[in-house]
Amino acid sequence: MRTLISKDGAPIAYDQSGQGPALILVSGASSTRTDAASLAAALAPYFTVYAFDRRGRGDSGDAAPYAVAREVEDIGALADLAGGSAFVFGHSSGAILALEAARLAPDKIIKLALYEPPVIIDASHPPMPPGFVARLKDLIAAGRNGEASETFSAHVGLPPAMIAQMRQSPMWPKMEATAPSLVYDATICEDVEQGDPAALNKWATVSTPTLLMDGTLFLGQPEGHAFMRHGADAIARVLPYVRRQTLDGQDHGPSNEALVPALRAFFLE
Repeated sequence: MRTLISKDGAPIAYDQSGQGPALILVSGASSTRTDAASLAAALAPYFTVYAFDRRGRGDSGDAAPYAVAREVEDIGALADLAGGSAFVFGHSSGAILALEAARLAPDKIIKLALYEPPVIIDASHPPMPPGFVARLKDLIAAGRNGEASETFSAHVGLPPAMIAQMRQSPMWPKMEATAPSLVYDATICEDVEQGDPAALNKWATVSTPTLLMDGTLFLGQPEGHAFMRHGADAIARVLPYVRRQTLDGQDHGPSNEALVPALRAFFLE
């Protein structure tokens, strides 16, 4: 583990591995750099990979008040460490954060790859409820981290039986530990999860060449994937320099065997 200091003084923990052009991995909700270790290892023969703990989780610190721009600065600090700019891959809510980084700090990102940014642009998935971010904040402030994790998990579409199983699994203590950062993911996604495709127009200025990917399954079922597909298609209609790719048979957590060749082909072409 290594540490850098972001612009606002927050310490950001990261792992560096491999050799080649720099590639920063931006994780989704509840994920830490250790969750990206397998992907980082698979990419290390081709890239110098930076896997980091987003602020407020894992071994990274934090600084108040929170703003999405602070997380963009964290990505920028890693790009500076890598020589001033880097390739970036974002997954899930991390894909939305990566898009914001390309919008707000375009000089830091050479190329951008995204996997299933969870935008909600139609009735194929319920929109983020009114007051959702405030609800998460209240639960965290009350020390009800488990309930915050349940609330977030239900919003993203996990069925009650699966959430109950998660509570009994070895992964649950980690989910409770990272629950405060769910407020950040909800804040990142809030304006693009209202069921209105017009909210995506802010990314029309993103000139970074972008690979936008999705799978064909959600929780193992093809019928549950519609909102991911619709969202990815809507983003593709907005971005000026985009390549659309679907990884057949992949769920919201794609396999390295499917993902790595797609990233190599795009970043190293």
